[in-house]
Amino acid sequence: MFKGFSHSVMGASHEKKGIVCQDSSAYEVGNGYAIAVVADGHGSKKHFRSNIGSKAATEAAIDTIKQFYADDPDGFDESFKKDHDRIIKSMEKQIIYAWNNKVLTHLKENPVTYKEKSKFEYDEFDEIPYESYYGTTLVVAVAGRDYTFGFQIGDGSLVAVFEDGETSMIMDYEEANPANITSSMCNANAITMFDSFYVDSKRLLAIIVSTDGLYTSFGSDNDFLDYHTIIAGQLSDIDALLPSLKNNIVKRSHFGTEDDISVSCVFNVELARDNLDIIKAKIAENKRLAAERRANRRA
Repeated sequence: MFKGFSHSVMGASHEKKGIVCQDSSAYEVGNGYAIAVVADGHGSKKHFRSNIGSKAATEAAIDTIKQFYADDPDGFDESFKKDHDRIIKSMEKQIIYAWNNKVLTHLKENPVTYKEKSKFEYDEFDEIPYESYYGTTLVVAVAGRDYTFGFQIGDGSLVAVFEDGETSMIMDYEEANPANITSSMCNANAITMFDSFYVDSKRLLAIIVSTDGLYTSFGSDNDFLDYHTIIAGQLSDIDALLPSLKNNIVKRSHFGTEDDISVSCVFNVELARDNLDIIKAKIAENKRLAAERRANRRA
């Protein structure tokens, strides 16, 4: 029923500075459900292990959601539809707990080195909570048999593509606050910072999550959403899609903000195949509307 993919690339600015890719991405296809997840480690000085933190976030999210489905997927579906708000909040809490355990374990096994401390002024390092070393955002989407839900903390995007080719940013894109401060897994009150959604619908063809490097590589929301329709139009032949998609996001990571980019997608195989003509017609319509917008801007 479901398939998926994920990919992360390093931004040009990180290559120039010799910084590791701080993004992570993953997906999981289970019995009657599929998970797409991305995380974007923070770039500022005190988050010097954020690449590890972002990987821990994707792992914590997938491990936690799999546990909810593990024993009885059918029973979970039934209870989730009746009380999804409470269950989503419980998932968020458990992901925060799992993430904190993962980064604390990493710190115990890999104490902070002299080289890592040397970048800070005297006593400056001692003021930083250890969780901040690993600071990261997180965006999660889950497709069930006839429902979809997701949640995020910090910036990033979550786009739903429906069977008629319409797209929607179900949760608003969150801009980083002044001084590059954003909601983060490492914040003491992180559990209060999640945004979430639930859609009880059989019309969802795909759901695609991405870190902010993808969104900021586009000139407008319309162009960003049209890009997702184009991806949906190629999901019926994923082997052909993946090489071109990877090449495209590499190019995008070298322009605009030159940031790392991560994309993760899960999709309904039957809808992607059976609705291909509808999606192609929507892509053609989007191209026409985009041309009209460009003409209007020039006028």
